[in-house]
Amino acid sequence: MKQQEIMLNTLHNQEMRMNELNEIELDELGNDHVSSATETPMRECAFILSEELKIKKIEGYFREIMETLGLNLNDDSLSGTPHRVAKMYVKEIFNGLNPANKPSVKLFDNKYQYNQMLVERDITFYSNCEHHFVPFFGKAHIAYISSGKVIGLSKLNRIVNYYAKRPQVQERLTMQIAKELKNALNTEDVAVVIEARHLCVSSRGIKDDSSSTITSFYGGKFNEEQLKTEFLNYLNLKSNY
Repeated sequence: MKQQEIMLNTLHNQEMRMNELNEIELDELGNDHVSSATETPMRECAFILSEELKIKKIEGYFREIMETLGLNLNDDSLSGTPHRVAKMYVKEIFNGLNPANKPSVKLFDNKYQYNQMLVERDITFYSNCEHHFVPFFGKAHIAYISSGKVIGLSKLNRIVNYYAKRPQVQERLTMQIAKELKNALNTEDVAVVIEARHLCVSSRGIKDDSSSTITSFYGGKFNEEQLKTEFLNYLNLKSNY
């Protein structure tokens, strides 16, 4: 227990030093959607606390936030909000942070000898921008060419949603999905395109509610212009994405 407290205090001190960045610099980093790493930044002690204890701690923190904003938590409508938010964070919208929730992937022999691309399009996802903790959401489109094995279609949806259920930036989400598929299918022939709307753009800041953001990854044979164009034609998108 003492060792855990020392680790938590050390990491807390490191975070305090990071918070000494000028407030304007922090705002600029968030508005520009800068990503610091291709992997989700996680603390070394991320899984020391149980989910139940995390919910309890977040509930207390969120209660303080609401009270600081001036809300009366004695009101029937608000009294349960801190617990609901905490439970939602841990059990639902950020449960992709926990590797225990990673979907298991079972592969099957490609008995049909299908050697063309397989496309799963319009996979709906909801995620949260890590800079302002407001949602971004949209559609993910995936394609791969079998190297001898195929994956169940529902697993593609589950992989997308696993990586979406964490504080994210769209670029990282695209790369994490692609990396997972390459590793699972043992092939470089993978393509991922994501189109999303960001509430941090439409509901605050510039308040542009008409724009969307597209990110893409093309591996192996999908770098060939003909195959890339064929994939994008299935999506009704232009080949410069």
